[in-house]
Amino acid sequence: MSPKTFIFIGRSGCGKGTQSHLLQEYISKKDNRKIVYIETGLEFREFIKNDGYSNKLSHEVYDRDERQPGFLACYMWTKALLNNFTGEQNLFFDGALRSLPEARLFETVVNFYKLSKAIVIFIDVSREWSEMRLMERGRSDDLGKEKIAKRLDWFEKDTLPALDFLRASGCFNFVRINGEQTIEEVHQEIVNSVGPLLE
Repeated sequence: MSPKTFIFIGRSGCGKGTQSHLLQEYISKKDNRKIVYIETGLEFREFIKNDGYSNKLSHEVYDRDERQPGFLACYMWTKALLNNFTGEQNLFFDGALRSLPEARLFETVVNFYKLSKAIVIFIDVSREWSEMRLMERGRSDDLGKEKIAKRLDWFEKDTLPALDFLRASGCFNFVRINGEQTIEEVHQEIVNSVGPLLE
């Protein structure tokens, strides 16, 4: 199996992280090459802990419950890619390409690294389902209906156009998964959908 690139996208609370880890375990049984896992949200949470000027400005954006600027979002995953990717690992992205400019930029990554078609795994859940899961999860950045509403608004305004681009681009294999199932059922649907693309 040649190195593969997987990009998990979906509304907040859809289970991207869980499903990414499950697919990593599945892939590791078929292919013993190393994995580079890049979680943009985690990168941001670490970034705003620091005291630099840019870090403080980013923290202010976070405190206002606003969307981080696109250039910073791209920096989070490009930095991790440049620092860790040797060309031999399987790549997993969780929470990247949340806007049309990000998706267009990633197309240049595919071409630069001569990656085989990246596999976009869109875990599709309704807004109502996402709201319920976020309230149940109770993470600090999920507290309050107003905060959650803003995040879900960003998805509809910024991420849906990115998904349309990724679906139409010749650089990606696009897979839609019904996320409103049990964790095990979602994982099985992902395995069934990406299996034919792994050879």
